[in-house]
Amino acid sequence: MQKWESKSFSELVSELQASAEEVASLAKNSEYEREVFTEFAVLLEKFTPILIELKENGDDMDSQTVRKAVESLKKELRRAMEFIKSTESPFQRMEDMTQDLGRSLGLVLFASIDVSQEIKEKVAALHKELMNAKFNTSLSTSLCPSANPSPRPSQEPWFGNELDSQREIKVESIVLSIEDVVLQLKYGNDEEFTLALWGLRDFIKDQTIDKEWINDERVIPILFNRLGSIKPHSRLTVIHLLRILASVNTENKEKMADVGSLSLLVKSLTQEVEEQREAVGLLLELSVISAVPRRIGRIQGCIFVLVAMLNGDDPTASHNAGELLTALSSNTQNALYMAEAGYFKPLVHYLKEGSDMAKVLMATAIARMKLTDQSRASLGEDGAIEPLAKMFKAGNLEAKLSALNALQNLSMSTENIKHLISSGIVVPLLQLLFSVTSVLMTLQEPASAILAKIAGSESVLVNQDIVQQILSLLYLSSPVVQFHLLQALNSIASHSKATKARKKMRENGAFQLLLLFLTETSIKNRTAALNLLYTLSKDSPEELMEQLGEYHVNNIVSVVSSSTSEAEKAAAIGILSNVVVDNKKATGVLEKSNLLPALILIMSSSESTSTPTTSWLMENIAGLFIHFTAPSDKKLQRLSAELGVIPLLVKLLSTGSLVAKCRAATSLAQLSQNSLALRKSRKSRWTCIPRSAEAFCEVHDCYCIVKRTFCLVKAGAICPLIKILEGEEREADEAVLDALGTLFQDEIWESGSNYMARMSVFQAIIKILESGNVNAQEKALWILERIFRIEEHRTRYGESARGVLIDLAHNGDPKLKSTVANVLAQLELLQA
Repeated sequence: MQKWESKSFSELVSELQASAEEVASLAKNSEYEREVFTEFAVLLEKFTPILIELKENGDDMDSQTVRKAVESLKKELRRAMEFIKSTESPFQRMEDMTQDLGRSLGLVLFASIDVSQEIKEKVAALHKELMNAKFNTSLSTSLCPSANPSPRPSQEPWFGNELDSQREIKVESIVLSIEDVVLQLKYGNDEEFTLALWGLRDFIKDQTIDKEWINDERVIPILFNRLGSIKPHSRLTVIHLLRILASVNTENKEKMADVGSLSLLVKSLTQEVEEQREAVGLLLELSVISAVPRRIGRIQGCIFVLVAMLNGDDPTASHNAGELLTALSSNTQNALYMAEAGYFKPLVHYLKEGSDMAKVLMATAIARMKLTDQSRASLGEDGAIEPLAKMFKAGNLEAKLSALNALQNLSMSTENIKHLISSGIVVPLLQLLFSVTSVLMTLQEPASAILAKIAGSESVLVNQDIVQQILSLLYLSSPVVQFHLLQALNSIASHSKATKARKKMRENGAFQLLLLFLTETSIKNRTAALNLLYTLSKDSPEELMEQLGEYHVNNIVSVVSSSTSEAEKAAAIGILSNVVVDNKKATGVLEKSNLLPALILIMSSSESTSTPTTSWLMENIAGLFIHFTAPSDKKLQRLSAELGVIPLLVKLLSTGSLVAKCRAATSLAQLSQNSLALRKSRKSRWTCIPRSAEAFCEVHDCYCIVKRTFCLVKAGAICPLIKILEGEEREADEAVLDALGTLFQDEIWESGSNYMARMSVFQAIIKILESGNVNAQEKALWILERIFRIEEHRTRYGESARGVLIDLAHNGDPKLKSTVANVLAQLELLQA
């Protein structure tokens, strides 16, 4: 017969298929125990479709190991045929013979590394069915009493010593004894090692080997020694076998508990999900050994991986990772590692129920951690704030300091403010700040920082005395504490419902106290004081100017001119912009202080990138420009124009925030109000020097120069103004319409209407009528009425305007009805 080495893989499988079908046929036709043999034949018939698929995938499967496995299966079929033909063999061998077939098929499964998963699953299913096959042997037992098996003595799971320790695995012509299995586990190549693993698993299952043999042959160290260098499939099998061994007794667990073995298992936590699942399960079993949690925690990256698995999608791995983390958390250092990985529950547990030393350790860790807002919020939700507040209120100095520093870190999340307030910490914080005991004064810095964050909540307004208390602390505190107290006062004053609080601050001398900070050397404190001055001055601009005087105005202007901080400049300019616009004395002081050139320089040199601070700075500068462009002071307007204010205002219309756009439009409107009075005759006084055609303005019917006549048309302001009206935000509408309305004044309404019609202002006007506020609608109707005085525009745009106008007539504000009626009358829909 041709040897199997020389045959093609397809030939080998075909012969195997023929053998299986022959044995199945023989079993069906047996006259001895027909029912049992029929069951056996049904199992054998299931080989055929699997073997056909294996044959079709021959190129992927053909290897020495697979060939050995196939030949082993063929030999088992020959033995089965001999058994069926013999009626003298003990019938109890039926189940053993079926399991032998299953083992041989299992060799095919484990040797088929490159075959598809679908075929593997089919082979695995038949293998399982063969290994678990049970036959109804009651008849044969009564006929052959000698077939009754001897009962096995009670023993530890998976192991026994009643079986022959030389039981063999037959693979082709090579006989693998237990000793051979050990050798191949130690030194075999990948395929030999895989087969040896299967043999070891078989020996364990059949209780062929006992724990003494496991110890004597150093099986556990051998498996760990190979774990780091074998293929993923084999790693999975090894870890599975180790889990079986670990579940048997503590002695086996201890052999796996050294740092090297644990490190190998931790590496498997980063592999495919099945390997992760096995590895974390084994680590969990090993964690019952007292030294293991500490050792696992020291393995770099282990806890981070476990936390990731806890939050992963695999429910089994997640559950076991959570259980293992719980076991590891018995060590305080591990709890800290978990917190660094974003898992805070063990840390919070120690804060609540740990020893005093553990509580201080956890609080100190929180204080030092670089937490994200999400992490801070998670700690707050997990319950960290209340025990920290208790530590501050009742602990010794070390506990108070660590708790306050931790709370300061957590207070940086706005979501934690509610937890801080409900913990009842506000009053103790104030009491601490009033303390003059040198020991407690070291706690005032974190206490004031926490108070500054808490002040961001409107609930602090319930405490009527808090404003007066904080103000009284300002000049009794260190610079760092002063900074936080100024922040706290500004947070309180900035609340929408803080009108009474702001009034109380002013009544308690806040202006006088804050103005003293203008000469403060600390830029942080100076800026904080300016911010609070700005907030308080919005309610009382008249009182502000009385308090400032020329001396303090000059100090503020000095800040504007010399500070390197955008935030400080923005606050200083904001204070000055809050001065009443029509206060001539105040405007005179501002002009005299040489503030205007400084503002123009700041705006001209400002970078195009917009940050909240830059945006606020531009808004406040635009607010101050309103003072310097007041229509009542043409001299100051001319100075502003000559210094280059108008192009900056036009630029703000496109690049500024909505507030800046609104303020820029207001300044442009004020300038444009005087354009008519400043316009020049169309004819040049010097006929020998002709005027440029480009300088002629069709709206003002003159030669307009921006710096001289403040003309919006020549300044290029019309398009950006219209674009603001076309946008979705409505806050700047009134200021923009005021600016555009200056081109519809009585002397120039006709030319203004024609020009604005060509600039496509009509759709923007209609949009305001549809969605603007009442004041904006009123201004828009005034402009529309002037446009519709011209028949051409009535004809072109009248039909489009009717629907909106009729809707306003029926549903609009009563104050608009008269104007709406006049415009509709222009369109001959109503009698004038």
